[in-house]
Amino acid sequence: MDTLLAALADPARWRLVSLLAERPRPVGVLAQLAGARQPQTTKHLQTLERTGVVTSQRTGQRRVYALQSAPLRELADALTRLADAVDQVDGPRATFDRYGLSVRDERLAAGESKWADGRSFEFHRELSTGPERVWRHLTETALLARWWTPDDLRVSELVYEARPGGRIVQEYRDVEDIDGTDVIAGRGEGVVVDVSPNERLSYRLSPLLPDGGLAFTAHIDFGLRPNATGTDLDVRYRITDSTVDSADFIAGIEIGFGQSLDKLAATLAVEPDDTNTRSTK
Repeated sequence: MDTLLAALADPARWRLVSLLAERPRPVGVLAQLAGARQPQTTKHLQTLERTGVVTSQRTGQRRVYALQSAPLRELADALTRLADAVDQVDGPRATFDRYGLSVRDERLAAGESKWADGRSFEFHRELSTGPERVWRHLTETALLARWWTPDDLRVSELVYEARPGGRIVQEYRDVEDIDGTDVIAGRGEGVVVDVSPNERLSYRLSPLLPDGGLAFTAHIDFGLRPNATGTDLDVRYRITDSTVDSADFIAGIEIGFGQSLDKLAATLAVEPDDTNTRSTK
């Protein structure tokens, strides 16, 4: 496939393929129609023949070339699969596009400091395990690291001291930046405000701008209630101290935080009960 793509990328060879799609033709005629010299045309045809997309046979004193459809159909199928992956409903590209629209709107709205103060977001998830296990995933760093980022990010540094006044640090990178050579995707710092084990957790967390300043302050409250099958988790996310430069961060809250909670739900659904496992905080 790579060889075929490289061959077809040349405009002169693509012109020959287009001419051969109409009907088989001898090299001399192809050279005339393409407006090229015959030796150059012969070299291009030989390159195409090596990829399997063109075949030839000698007829008298002429060599006639014809196009092979199978390699083109394989290429078309591969391109169709790529396009289908891009267009999948609620796939990564759809999320990218939604975020782009949100960024545009938030940048237009961010005219002065405190422009987004008081804005809030509410999330609800029905989790398939009891409050005690959910609580551990909200407060223990080893368990937090499994879900506390959107789908395309991973935690690269995490501090969470689950006590009032406890320190919070959340740094994250692209999920595929395993060796940490790419730039940090984001970093937030904050403090735990209230802790009622298995019932309520609240903290403040501020994403940092590239210059180290605070983008805004997020006041985040988790409420846990047992139900017949597990736990009802309700989250309220409220913004204060918003700066003009916080627009891109705020644009991603609903999508990104929602994805993190979906990862939490998926993690609790598929992982075995790890009540006896404890992390070092």
